[in-house]
Amino acid sequence: MDFLHTDLETLHQQLVDKEITATELVEATLANIDATDPEYAAFLTVMKEEALVAAKAQDEAGIDADNVLSGIPYGIKDNIVTDGVKTTAASRMLENFVPIYDATVVEKLRDAGAIGVGKLNMDEFAMGSTTETSYFKKTKNAWNTAKVPGGSSGGSAAAVASGQIPYALGTDTGGSVRQPAAFNGLVGMKPTYGRISRWGVIAFASSFDQVGVLSRTVKDNAHVLSALAGVDSKDQTSSEQVVPDFAADLTTDLTGMKIAVPKEYLGRGVSEEVKATIMAGLETLKSLGATVHEVSLPHTKYGVAAYYILASAEASSNLQRFDGIRYGFRAENVKNLDDLYVQTRSQGFGDEVKRRIMLGTYSLSAGSYDAFFKKAAQIRTLMINDFKKVFADYDLIVAPTAPNVAYDFGENSDDPEITYMNDVLTIPVNMAGLPGMSVNAGFANDLPVGMQFIGDQFQEAKLYQAGYAFEQATKLYEKTPGGAK
Repeated sequence: MDFLHTDLETLHQQLVDKEITATELVEATLANIDATDPEYAAFLTVMKEEALVAAKAQDEAGIDADNVLSGIPYGIKDNIVTDGVKTTAASRMLENFVPIYDATVVEKLRDAGAIGVGKLNMDEFAMGSTTETSYFKKTKNAWNTAKVPGGSSGGSAAAVASGQIPYALGTDTGGSVRQPAAFNGLVGMKPTYGRISRWGVIAFASSFDQVGVLSRTVKDNAHVLSALAGVDSKDQTSSEQVVPDFAADLTTDLTGMKIAVPKEYLGRGVSEEVKATIMAGLETLKSLGATVHEVSLPHTKYGVAAYYILASAEASSNLQRFDGIRYGFRAENVKNLDDLYVQTRSQGFGDEVKRRIMLGTYSLSAGSYDAFFKKAAQIRTLMINDFKKVFADYDLIVAPTAPNVAYDFGENSDDPEITYMNDVLTIPVNMAGLPGMSVNAGFANDLPVGMQFIGDQFQEAKLYQAGYAFEQATKLYEKTPGGAK
């Protein structure tokens, strides 16, 4: 079992040919997690019994030869609910919460024969860019364990990049799939808003949240998205758009593809090493037949400020349900009902979650709504229009995923604003509800650099096409952490 050098199609064929059984594959995966997770701290809950039962049932039923995910293990970010398995959102507030149903994405993967092996660490309630806000542990970067893995889907990224699992589910509200994918040298896809059902995903900011996929290769990622995508009667924001086979007909020829590069995405704040790596990547895309031109997305500079007002406002509303009454953590030795609310939320939420609740509540208050929330919503519309103008003439936008490579733990802990600005290149995609995908573009200081492909709504196939061609030309996915300390 070597997930670092084996793709899904190869694993699937081994299962179909009975070179290995699903049970043997899951047993090897669980053994590897036991051996390596003390180093990476990616998992919050290992679903050993559930995974082995599912694997046995899969072997008895027979591997589905037409379904590439059949019998293959994967990981689940711990804000995606799982029936009978703890789902904590990495918060003390939900430390012992056990849901009674599966999220739609978990149902879909189970129907495809995929086997969930565990719940993965994250920033608390998906609020953070380093996975340091988790109540339980600090996940390490797979390439250098002294560095952060990114966030909020840091556990998902570290587990895939270290070879514990072949792919994982994450969620992306402002870059939380793409940025950890960049920091760990992976493919991270955030599809169009509505492409995947959000039913059963613990809400952070409902108009931004989207389930995404982290994998080693573009084609693996495409296979998983095909299984996850589609309309869901339980989620009225899910789209009825036809779901293509994203993994089919991928080629290495980009002739005729028009790529735009926003000058704002390569400006001040982007490290010289990242900039140089992206420029080299653009030359590779040109050599594959694409044309590349500079464009402008002028309202990008307002994106971070507008996002944190809007997302925090939605978070303050969504997190009202955690009050110590119905479920989750409840403070003890309280004096009255008001004290129960105050003590439960004071003790149950971490600093970053409380910071965003307060910011969101303030921006929604009567005296601040017009000055902050309304203005931020207007900026969102301007950003959407910026993208529309570009996509009228271009197939894709290419830019860095993050302005820097992974950094040391605690490096920005004293100044949240610096951490927020690390999302400056990913946030616009969520503001406009577009698909965005990060692929490994190379290395700087021995750490991966992410290159971001951005498409128009429901144009994930174009992202996969460009990403696949680039990946096959560079073969960067063949480079692995190799036990980095």
